[in-house]
Amino acid sequence: MARSVLVTGGNRGIGLAIARAFADQGDKVAVTHRGAEVPG
Repeated sequence: MARSVLVTGGNRGIGLAIARAFADQGDKVAVTHRGAEVPG
C-alpha cells in the first residue's frame, strides 16, 4: 500500500534523496522548499 509523504527541504541534498527514495518505493510524495526553482 502506497503512503502519502511530505518532505520539507526537498529541493536538494538529503531532502531530495529522501523524496526520491520514497518515490522509488511507490509512495506519493509532496515536496516543499523555500526557493523559486522546481526541485530536480
